[in-house]
Amino acid sequence: NIYYNKNKRNKIRAPRRYYVSTSGDDSASGTEDEPLRTINCALGRVAPGDTVLVRGGSYHEFVRPTVSGERGRVITLAACPGETVKIDGTGLEISGWLQALVRVEVDYMTFENLHVCHAVNAAPNSDPEGFYICGSARGITLRGCKVYDIRNTSLQNSSEDWRSAHAILAVGTDDNRPIRDLLIDGCEVFDICSGTSESVTIAGNVDGFMVCNSRVHDVENIGIIVAGGETLNPGGDVAVNYARNGVIRDNRVYNCTHTKSPEYWGPDRYGAIGIYVCGGSGTVVERNVVYGCDRGIGLVSECDYRPTKDCIVRNNFVYNCNRTAIYMGDYLNFYGAGTHGCCVINNTVYNNNAVRGGLGEEDGEGEIRLTENCTDNVVMNNIVYARPERDVFIRKYTQTGSDNVIDYNHYYTAGTPKWIWDDVPYGDYEAWKAASGCDAHSVYGVDPMLVNASPEAADLHLREHSPARNTGLFLSVWFNGETDIDGDPRSAGGVVNKGADQ
Repeated sequence: NIYYNKNKRNKIRAPRRYYVSTSGDDSASGTEDEPLRTINCALGRVAPGDTVLVRGGSYHEFVRPTVSGERGRVITLAACPGETVKIDGTGLEISGWLQALVRVEVDYMTFENLHVCHAVNAAPNSDPEGFYICGSARGITLRGCKVYDIRNTSLQNSSEDWRSAHAILAVGTDDNRPIRDLLIDGCEVFDICSGTSESVTIAGNVDGFMVCNSRVHDVENIGIIVAGGETLNPGGDVAVNYARNGVIRDNRVYNCTHTKSPEYWGPDRYGAIGIYVCGGSGTVVERNVVYGCDRGIGLVSECDYRPTKDCIVRNNFVYNCNRTAIYMGDYLNFYGAGTHGCCVINNTVYNNNAVRGGLGEEDGEGEIRLTENCTDNVVMNNIVYARPERDVFIRKYTQTGSDNVIDYNHYYTAGTPKWIWDDVPYGDYEAWKAASGCDAHSVYGVDPMLVNASPEAADLHLREHSPARNTGLFLSVWFNGETDIDGDPRSAGGVVNKGADQ
């Protein structure tokens, strides 16, 4: 069990496998025939390159890895193939801030095909977590995991008893060493009661991450957020206390809505955002399908000093959301940071803005919403297909912000058109263009010919002879992306469609 590493010139133990079973014994050898009883016991025996395979069943323990892997010699904790393994919080005392079923502070570790579930607060001011990745953990992968029934049951939101929980929480808390190489791949998150927190949260000093091929659905607040660390890592160095340089790709995010928990949020509350970059930067949000949320995708700042900046939202489908499809600018009661240098390009948004706006606007927030301090952003090549009744294509609320480029879009509604610029409404396309200085090359009033334009069975792909084909502006692969919503090549010879479907 020893091999020689020529580069390090020392002997390294060959990788081993340890087995865990509900019928095992922690004094056993850990082989397949003599499995251990607890996951933590197995994790205490591993070395870089080892694997812990867990047999089917429920394991009622707080999982706490203590040994790091190495680059190229990752430690893996996985369910045995074809078996359902639950790290189950039933019967565990979950109280206090950031009480996680799985807490990860090590480097180079992979978690595969595990169910992490049933974590419910046992006391006021508790914060149940499924996975909590913290410190400066490097090279952490969650693959094929399911996280569900993570909930805070408080009906208050006060200093005496607040409501907060997370399914997956990654917070970089080391000012000198960020979390890096974080991968969440092929996971499913659902049935989360997170209160004013979020289901999947990446915040604080995190530099380099990917959330892909996953489903986040049927949760009471935000689905996925990339954020600053003002609340989760207070006191962190403001120069690095925010998540950056990530990719959110090929996910399905749906039914993220306050209406899931009216007993907490009250009636007529629609504030949950499907995918949200909030004071983060350098993040690409692409090829996602977002629907049935309160708001679709947000590039927004909830901080007076840190903008959301240098992000790209491209090649996404966003439809049937209660409020806006895509949201930019300062969040309510924050003024000064806003959204800077972001691109919203080649998305298809359809049939959103179904209810009154968050500020009581009778005509809603619009399919695309710009609030305070939007500067140097690009909104281009999008198909904006509005509802036939009481909808707004683009709504810009205030005179703040400047140098935004809005052009080469395709607007259509079977009803009455409406745009709002600096809080002034326009029902005439030419008047809108004159007032906004935008959309010189855009198209209004021509049906883009979606495959299915019924809300109940929406299919936002383009028909063969759609007028949105080959009419977009190809800037570069960096702007438009290499592939469309389906992974097909985005451009052929510099020609690109409008919307997300090539």
